Amino acid sequence: MARGRTLKTGAALSYVNNLRMFVRVLELGSMSAAARDQRTSPAVASARVADLERHLGVRLFNRTTRRLQPTENGRLFYDGARRVIEAIDEAEAAVMASTKNLKGSIFLAAPLGIGRRFIAPHVPAFKDEFPQIDLRLRLSDRRIDVVAEGLDMAFHLGQLEDSNLKLRVVADCPRLLCASPGYVARRGDPEDGETLVRDRHDCLNLRFPGAREFQWTLSTPEGPRRYEIAGPFETDDGDVLTNWALDGRGIVLKPLFEVAEYLRDGRLVPVARATPPLSAQLSCLTQDRRLMDPKIRAFTDFIVARCRTDLARATETAREFLPAAQ
Repeated sequence: MARGRTLKTGAALSYVNNLRMFVRVLELGSMSAAARDQRTSPAVASARVADLERHLGVRLFNRTTRRLQPTENGRLFYDGARRVIEAIDEAEAAVMASTKNLKGSIFLAAPLGIGRRFIAPHVPAFKDEFPQIDLRLRLSDRRIDVVAEGLDMAFHLGQLEDSNLKLRVVADCPRLLCASPGYVARRGDPEDGETLVRDRHDCLNLRFPGAREFQWTLSTPEGPRRYEIAGPFETDDGDVLTNWALDGRGIVLKPLFEVAEYLRDGRLVPVARATPPLSAQLSCLTQDRRLMDPKIRAFTDFIVARCRTDLARATETAREFLPAAQ
């Protein structure tokens, strides 16, 4: 330790927590992001870094009202601190894996439709198998920043932009455009994307901050093409879109599993089948450093297997409504 100091046994855990917080502050660039990552408050994060600075006798960050930058000492200290934390995490993971005594909390997020249908129903069974693990499930159709929000893992439906996260593919989810019979009787069935845009059909939009859903990418004989669509309704909740479509308010782009029951009973019908949407990939995203955690691996294996089974069953019951190409 700095200046020949030693730590008493009772202070060792506190020092490790301070090291862990310092590492995450530097990696994430802010006290608030690191606090979310470590399940605590920004005040606690700041106090832990300050305590570490007092122990070392140097400043680790230059603080202003707008920016938080590591000092030269901070950059030098980071490499060693990160190696210490990684070694501790690996040792703890090895012990837990060997004893099967998995415990702790798992924070995860998923889109509303996926979470309600394929994840939440299996959480109690996982808890029964691993009673010392607590699950914190957040459901939202907006885009989730796994690192900034301090999540252990997240399920993502769709194309993934450049990311440093580890990705595990769960399944491909076919999608289609559909509307109620009443809407089709009133406005007609657009044969393809060109007709959809030309006739100014009412398209029901999934929108949230940062979303780019005013375009639908559809499959054409020439390859994927983006169509500029518009409509009188938008929301950040996919189930609300489905309800609007059932009410005859417009055309909705949906994964097959979300609308299978309505297609089977005739409350929704496929439209624009000549240019169907591309399939969406369902993936499980995990921070690289958390893959070594046995409880994360145990939950991932558990839930991915069940998601695949449930998704396959839900899709097969309505596959007849998909274009032959899907």
